[in-house]
Amino acid sequence: MKSIITTFTLLLCAVTLWAQKPVIAFNEETFDFGEIQESAGPVTHRFEFTNKGNTPLVLHNVQSSCGCTTPSWPRTPIQPNGSSQIDVTFNPANRPGTFSKTITVSSNADRQTVSLRITGKVLEREKTMEDLYPTVFGKMRLADSYMPFTKITPGETKTAEIMVINPSEEAVTPEFLNVPSHVQIACIPATLAPGQKGIIQAVYDAAKKNDWGYVSDQVYVTFDGVRSYANRITLSATIQEDFSRMSETAKKNAPKLEFDSQSHDWGEISPTEKQSRDFILKNNGEENLIIRKVKASCGCTAVTPAKTVLAKGEETTIHVEFNPSGKQGKQSKTITVITNDPEKSNVLLRISCLISTPGKELK
Repeated sequence: MKSIITTFTLLLCAVTLWAQKPVIAFNEETFDFGEIQESAGPVTHRFEFTNKGNTPLVLHNVQSSCGCTTPSWPRTPIQPNGSSQIDVTFNPANRPGTFSKTITVSSNADRQTVSLRITGKVLEREKTMEDLYPTVFGKMRLADSYMPFTKITPGETKTAEIMVINPSEEAVTPEFLNVPSHVQIACIPATLAPGQKGIIQAVYDAAKKNDWGYVSDQVYVTFDGVRSYANRITLSATIQEDFSRMSETAKKNAPKLEFDSQSHDWGEISPTEKQSRDFILKNNGEENLIIRKVKASCGCTAVTPAKTVLAKGEETTIHVEFNPSGKQGKQSKTITVITNDPEKSNVLLRISCLISTPGKELK
């Protein structure tokens, strides 16, 4: 009988505590803005709510699912039967099309988390010349200053273009400096009349580049013989072999790269002592393994392959040295190894360490 009374008492207390919780009640939990103009700027909706509980309501946090949506909420307690609001502002800039954003409300109410939602459709504003050609080179504007050729095979040539316009009242004749031998670049037409549109076209010859992996070059654009280092176009490419057309027989006989390890952590090290590690690699395939390129992600790391051609079953080392001079804290660097193994044509080796603070004893 005593245990029954105790259980009943506990249940009664729990019910009493639950009944004393604040209760958050919104007039609405979703709102559709409908169609809004991007050019009109941010829009705001007010979500009103009431505390229908018996104790003060405290909002702990109100967080949106996107940086384009900003909530504003009361920071002071809402008394029983009191009302307040959460203002939600949505910025449609550069977000054409339909949208659906969630605002999560956390509080001490019976519903500790409530999800509000705003929806609508942004009608794209008309693009201005500044939008279409945001990069300014002297009297000329460009759609971009970056010209990626993406993936390209060693013997392939590729063409890329950048749209340009002359918004000035004078004719413009751009010229190009620092053009590498593997690139042909020109403005078409060569002279842009006032208000005229054109393109900067570049042809990339990977055979002349004679390199592997991710590579980049910079070309400078000049006007009237005046050079500006700010007026530069970056050209990039990833030069790699295309193994997609290899026959099954060729794949079976292909070289097979194996490393003893692909990472090494020196732990805590002194900022004055260089570190080194030899990564051992082996060719487990039938044909010769060719190391095309070994490149570190940082000038503080030097890499040297002992051999670049490995016969079947042969091993060699890639010697890695890390110079911690001038660096602090946790360090993580990578070494890219490019080979003719169709399964492992690009392998990343990782080295890491923790550089101790000068004057602090190493653990």
